[in-house]
Amino acid sequence: MGYYSHETAVIDEGSDIGDGTKIWHFCHIMPSCKIGENCNIGQNVVISPGVVLGRNVKVQNNVSIYEGVICDDDVFLGPSMVFTNVINPRSAVVRKSQYLRTHVGKGASIGANATIVCGHDIGEYAFIGAGAVVTKTVPPYALVVGNPARQIGWISEYGHRLVFNEANIAVCEESGQEYQLVNNAIKRIK
Repeated sequence: MGYYSHETAVIDEGSDIGDGTKIWHFCHIMPSCKIGENCNIGQNVVISPGVVLGRNVKVQNNVSIYEGVICDDDVFLGPSMVFTNVINPRSAVVRKSQYLRTHVGKGASIGANATIVCGHDIGEYAFIGAGAVVTKTVPPYALVVGNPARQIGWISEYGHRLVFNEANIAVCEESGQEYQLVNNAIKRIK
């Protein structure tokens, strides 16, 4: 089956791109990156060496995914969101050996214009609001917003805010999935 790439996309030798993936206008896919099946890489996206994207990752326009980033399956990266890879960049100081890893868990969504400071993982199904600046690790199913980003609640796998009853059980309004809050952590129970 293979993948599709627009004629303006630059795909370096040594990249591994899964079947069914679409790569749109003015993208640059660098060597030694791995892109899973059925991904959608929007216009003007750069994917650096060593980056790993799972299956069905959606990368919207104007996103740069730098070395050290790993995204699991079903991740959504909103328009113009930003990853960093060095804590204290300086033009005159080479710090490639100091790149920090950022792992984005399965099903997580990162909103438009959000910034993820390197070295801070995003838990599975977490939801990062538009414009948020993430400066610490985000737990699974957390809803975070603001600058610096702060958690304001919990979210379901379908992207709906969870409201917990007295027994610390919440039901997703769309899917009917049930979640339990125990020791400030979410677990899907049904």
